[in-house]
Amino acid sequence: MSKIRVAVAMGGYSGEYEVSLGSGRVVSANLNKDKYDIYPIIISERGWFYSPKDNVEIPIDKADFSFMVENKKIIPDVVFNTIHGTPGEDGYLQAYLALINIPQTSADFYPAALSFNKRDCLSVLKNFGVHCANSYYLNKDIPYDTHTVSTTVGLPCFVKPNRAGSSLGISKVKTLDELAPAIEKAFETDDEILIETALVGTEVQVGVYTYQGREVALPTTEIVSHNEFFDYNAKYHGESEEITPARISEEDTERVQKEAVNIHRILKMKGITRTDFIIQNGTPYFLEMNTNPGLSTESIVPKQAREAGLSLEKLFDILVQEALNI
Repeated sequence: MSKIRVAVAMGGYSGEYEVSLGSGRVVSANLNKDKYDIYPIIISERGWFYSPKDNVEIPIDKADFSFMVENKKIIPDVVFNTIHGTPGEDGYLQAYLALINIPQTSADFYPAALSFNKRDCLSVLKNFGVHCANSYYLNKDIPYDTHTVSTTVGLPCFVKPNRAGSSLGISKVKTLDELAPAIEKAFETDDEILIETALVGTEVQVGVYTYQGREVALPTTEIVSHNEFFDYNAKYHGESEEITPARISEEDTERVQKEAVNIHRILKMKGITRTDFIIQNGTPYFLEMNTNPGLSTESIVPKQAREAGLSLEKLFDILVQEALNI
């Protein structure tokens, strides 16, 4: 019986390129080699390549996502999507693969695009009764008044690029004088920004995956940043504690897991997501959702899987099988 051909897409066009390579390598190493033929695919601004080892790049034919291996044309049966940021987390890759009828492991193109746009995602979820912080939106080159902004969201507040991951371009603002510089910093990353009230509580992240038609919540992770907030250095340079399971009550654990599953379902997600919350006075407030969360060994979702007694091989197998509807 022939093996299923799995292309593991990694890289991308954003500042999360190297982070994505780490996720892709872990997935490639942990997929079951008895069941799957595994093809690492690097997508970069230089081009799309099958890269079986370092410094080997075999071009991808974008007409059908094929590539040549030992004079044989390979078309993957499924793509394991580990790209953080564009084009793998904002819907572009998903739309392309849908057009050429190749399934992939993460959200479909519209749910991916919706969740990647923080402003649109918040607008939708608020209408479903999901608790979110007060927010204010700005577009580049449109005049704004810092007093109006601060009156709406209060201080302290967070200023965020609307469409960026890994906490790139985010600032925590405590005084009115800091607001305009923080806005301009965020505009360096995106031409749309989001300004939100700084919630006070425990930051918790919850992975959710779809398995046989139902959503399964993983154990919770508590984020304790050594910095002002869970910024890039806290995430990737060890300047934080990530405690799994979170040091919260059973009631709060059940409440935040239930809300993570609820949001996964509302947004019609597939594959695995990681949803970030602040629990303030017992209520989970939605921060954002990642449709392609980090999958390197020390990333949050793999830690949660281990806590649940789920090996990476089993988790990745579930994601591939779900994408193929097996």
